[in-house]
Amino acid sequence: MPAGKPAGSGPLGSTAAHSDAELLDSDPIVGPKQPRNPISRTRIEVVASRSVAGVGVVFALQAMPIMLAQAPVRVPVMGLLAPLLLGLSLAAVVVAAVTKVGVRASAGTVAMLYLAALLAWPMLMRDPAAVLDGKPWLWYMCTIATACAALAFPVFWAVIYTVVVPIVYGVVRSTPSGGDADVLLSSLDTVYAIILGQVILIIIFMLRQTALAVDNAQTNALHQYGNAVRQHATEVERVQVDSIVHDSVLATFLAAAAAGSPKAAELASGMASDALTRLNDAAIVPAGDDSTVAFSELSAQIRAAADRLPVPFTVDECEIDGLRLPVHASEAILAASVQAMVNSAQHAGTPSFEPDRALTMSGNARGGCTITIADTGVGFDPELVPAERLGLRISIQDRVASAGGSVRVRAGVGRGTTITIEWPPAQKGRPE
Repeated sequence: MPAGKPAGSGPLGSTAAHSDAELLDSDPIVGPKQPRNPISRTRIEVVASRSVAGVGVVFALQAMPIMLAQAPVRVPVMGLLAPLLLGLSLAAVVVAAVTKVGVRASAGTVAMLYLAALLAWPMLMRDPAAVLDGKPWLWYMCTIATACAALAFPVFWAVIYTVVVPIVYGVVRSTPSGGDADVLLSSLDTVYAIILGQVILIIIFMLRQTALAVDNAQTNALHQYGNAVRQHATEVERVQVDSIVHDSVLATFLAAAAAGSPKAAELASGMASDALTRLNDAAIVPAGDDSTVAFSELSAQIRAAADRLPVPFTVDECEIDGLRLPVHASEAILAASVQAMVNSAQHAGTPSFEPDRALTMSGNARGGCTITIADTGVGFDPELVPAERLGLRISIQDRVASAGGSVRVRAGVGRGTTITIEWPPAQKGRPE
């Protein structure tokens, strides 16, 4: 790996980090960052708060006529102050639910004001000993208070609230100021309010837990995706470095060691120059380069590389007007083609036998290109190639695969070798 270039710092690594940052957004109600656009805690909070606000308005309108009818038996100032405060706090819940700001604070205010109004109910009657006609109007707000508590409070305190408040109402209901209901009627009202409040709390709690599980799963998936992208970038970089080391450095050393003629020495010198150039280029490759290269330019580079080799290749080139390849694909195809020709030059012949060699460059049906390097040399068995031999596996197959292409190798001992490089890759099941 080049010095000063950490794993995943290339185009794919930077893209992964950028994607992670774009896919996270802040929660307008809860606060911590959540994945963007999921079925998430944020949406559940918004739906729950708006539902409670809407139903609260309906129940408040239902309670208003009863509140006005009971106003004459109440202390004038306090009898109007409690309904006014509850109405304003409920309006604050509606505004908060629409704007998604301050939902829990406004809902908690409704719950606490309702409990205070319930406790003060007997003390705000003109005549505490007089029996109220009907139920206190606060009965119609009990469900809204418990729903607001479920929104605003932690589960433990919300459970306590949804039990205590109905019990307080049952006690008030059994007093003369609450209608002087018998024990059975007040108990039924209390149990009904407790059950309804607990059901609302359970629904909100389960929706929150489900949404939280979805958020966690999505966050984990994003992290795994980012890690996979960075690992892929690291693997692509490793293949590139291994390829450069093999076909630029190691191959140069081997060619220099085997140079026994002026032509071979000239080849080794040219390979050394190419190695230095490629090592320098690898250290300054710009991240995110999405430029393209014309196929005619690529084919000219491959043909020029074939002309520099000490053995002749029969070149069959088909011009393709308008075909352009991404830079990274063009570089991979060029390097793999050169390595395949170098392998043929070094291994296909013997001192007493020089095989025919052919280089074919053409388009394919998928809008890309096909490069074929073939010879009639001694051949080899691909299954018997040692793992430490990097030429075929790293410099050709892995390199082309990392650029989105594919390589087919057809070889046999005594039957020559044909290497076909295709970009984009051939479909599975396609005839050879």
